[in-house]
Amino acid sequence: MWYKISNIIIKFRLYLIILLVAITGFMAYQGQFVKWSFVLANVVPDHDPDMVDFMEFKRVFGEDGNILALGVLDSAVYKVDNFRKFSYMSDALMKVNGVNDVVSLPSLSKLVKDQEEKKFKLVPVFDKIPADQDDLDSLIKYAQDIKFYSGQLINPDNGASVVLVTIQKELMDSDARNRVIGDILFVTESFEKDTGIKLRYAGLPYVRYINTSKLKDELRMFLVLSVIVTGFILFLFFRSFKVLLVALAIIGMVVLWVVGTLVLLDYEITLLTGLLPPIIVVIGIPNTVYMINKYHQEYFAHGDQERAIRTIIQKIGIVTFITNVTTAVGFLVLALTDIVILKEFGIVAGINILATFVVSMIMIPCIFSYLKPPGRRHLKHLEFKALDKVLTALDNLVHRYKEYVFIATAIVAIVCCYGITKIEAVSFMVDDLPEESQTKKDLEFFEKNFAGVMPLEIVVDTKQKKGVQNLSNLRKIDEFESFLDSIEYVSKPMSVVSFIKATRQAFYNDKSSYYSLPNSRDKNFILRYLKEETDESDLASGFIDSTGQKIRISLKMADIGSVKMDSLVNQVIQPRIDSIFGETKFDVAITGTTLLFIKGNKFLIDNLIMSMVIAFVIIAFIMALLFRNFKMIVICLIPNVIPLLITGGMMGLVGIPLKPSTALIFSIAFGISVDDSIHFLAKYRQELFANNFFVPVAVSKSIRETGASMIYTSVILFFGFVIFAASEFGGTVALGVLTSTTLLMAMLTNLTLLPALLLRFDNGKRNATQHPLIEQYPEFYDEEEDEEIDLGLIEVDPPSTDKGEESK
Repeated sequence: MWYKISNIIIKFRLYLIILLVAITGFMAYQGQFVKWSFVLANVVPDHDPDMVDFMEFKRVFGEDGNILALGVLDSAVYKVDNFRKFSYMSDALMKVNGVNDVVSLPSLSKLVKDQEEKKFKLVPVFDKIPADQDDLDSLIKYAQDIKFYSGQLINPDNGASVVLVTIQKELMDSDARNRVIGDILFVTESFEKDTGIKLRYAGLPYVRYINTSKLKDELRMFLVLSVIVTGFILFLFFRSFKVLLVALAIIGMVVLWVVGTLVLLDYEITLLTGLLPPIIVVIGIPNTVYMINKYHQEYFAHGDQERAIRTIIQKIGIVTFITNVTTAVGFLVLALTDIVILKEFGIVAGINILATFVVSMIMIPCIFSYLKPPGRRHLKHLEFKALDKVLTALDNLVHRYKEYVFIATAIVAIVCCYGITKIEAVSFMVDDLPEESQTKKDLEFFEKNFAGVMPLEIVVDTKQKKGVQNLSNLRKIDEFESFLDSIEYVSKPMSVVSFIKATRQAFYNDKSSYYSLPNSRDKNFILRYLKEETDESDLASGFIDSTGQKIRISLKMADIGSVKMDSLVNQVIQPRIDSIFGETKFDVAITGTTLLFIKGNKFLIDNLIMSMVIAFVIIAFIMALLFRNFKMIVICLIPNVIPLLITGGMMGLVGIPLKPSTALIFSIAFGISVDDSIHFLAKYRQELFANNFFVPVAVSKSIRETGASMIYTSVILFFGFVIFAASEFGGTVALGVLTSTTLLMAMLTNLTLLPALLLRFDNGKRNATQHPLIEQYPEFYDEEEDEEIDLGLIEVDPPSTDKGEESK
């Protein structure tokens, strides 16, 4: 088959080049319509009970993750001039298009008892900014005594203050979000410049804005770096600008295909799909290395360019195809998950890895058929003495010291298995950001002064209309809120209970000692206000539904991580819910963006682990089709499982947690690393037939011929993936460092452990009449190659008259 394919490619080479260029042009045209994703990735299925609760919460109460927090801890802000500018800043923020509300110290409102109307009304605390410092200090002290705001907007212990900016929820998942936050930053940075007072920034809108901005910059950087690094290494190996330009042209085509595929499938650029262009650059280069190295080897052997070009199609076509399939499998299994971002990443990657094979298989033979044959300078890498010494050392190692290879592997495997038991699956809302980043420092500020800014919501369904007006219901909720307020990582709760307490404090002329629920003596008046004014008061309406049946308890918390979060919810909060509301008909649901994010990461990790298992099974099945020999399947898989154990062991011993970015590594790295095994075993089986099934010779020749290409490609893959360590995102750093390490280990095991296993467990015996799929590798006997032999060119020298000389 591959003989016919080679004829078709060479015969129609010009038309095939034009076709691929046309497809690339079409994909480049489509690429201009690619969109960036601004949606917070939803990885929890819609049918999950927690997701059902969260969607119901959003339907009733709206978005919980649309608040941007500005913090300040500087006594200078309470000076008259600065406080006036602080007030101007709050007013300017309110005028930003896309901002719904701004709550800050200068804009605080208080409840005032209206004696004539017998109602409460909201009036500003700072009707105007006093010119006198003493008057301002008095008002600030008054604001700090309003219990409703204490711990929410003001830290009474150190004077830290926070400004809460609510962004329109419909803008949160669109490009307009970045425009709004950009306008907000323009206002705040002007305040900082004018006063010298530093502001702190936090909240999901800000974190997502920072992440998106950094992501765009990094993707461009990584694409350029991947091209420079892989191109430089490629040039060092082959010392040919022609090889470099051809390789980069092929990779450039496939990168355009990646972007075009995103548009055609109506996908957007996410944190994962955005990594595909540089990943494709790194993964696509090995195809070029194997094919050009084979082309040079063939041309070096016989000097016939056309024959060498045909050979790279005929002799390694199927093996290259299989290795690309196994690599694609590592990505495509992600499409089997229930998670949209993984599906999209896996589908686009898998399609374009197979496209890389098609483009390479056509473009490399076609282009080189138009170019001059390689010169002696370009073939020097075939006689690279340093590499030859390395391969000789590896050959001696596996022949003479294979038992030591097994012992070393066993020791490493045992240590790594111990390390794997130490791995913790933990993730944080912003753990992708480096510890020294300003965003992390700002988050720590809010956690220290206001218990954090990550939203956590609790909805209490009283199961009766106007249940909010039942004082006994409110007392139970108040008891529960008192418990929540005692938790270290959780902010003071905000709910309609807080609002009712504030009305009682206002009723008694703002005396803080009266900040509590009404008693039997004053409840009728105060609860009447709630009955008559709830729908009109923004303070209350955001915390009860339209029927007065459901009550929202809003909390902010520290980014404590998935493990502590799970323990907090299930072992601390939920038992107290059962204790307080167990004998009632109340339905209490814990929800919010933070809870869903943490649960989503656990769901993501579980899916990635399952994907790894599926990839392992599929690739094992491919091995079974190739070899039809259980022993060979095991021998092939062992050298590729050991690197995964090493990576897992490193994670456990060094303390790298299992999270989505690190779990993703295993299926991807396994799909790539098994390529070396296939190349090696394909060559090994060919050498068995060529050397009378003598295993030691077959192993030695396989190391010599495939070893160079394996080292070349592994070095490119290592440096190609390690560039991701330059990222500011912890997940991308982990992906780069651990994947590059895994692939480097895979090269070592495939050049040491794999041949050692063959020497120890393979007797070399094969049934010459039965040929598994791997023996379609056309360096085996192929009748169609016989047709190329011109018998007229065969010459036989006469016997030598010198008896001591062998006949030629």
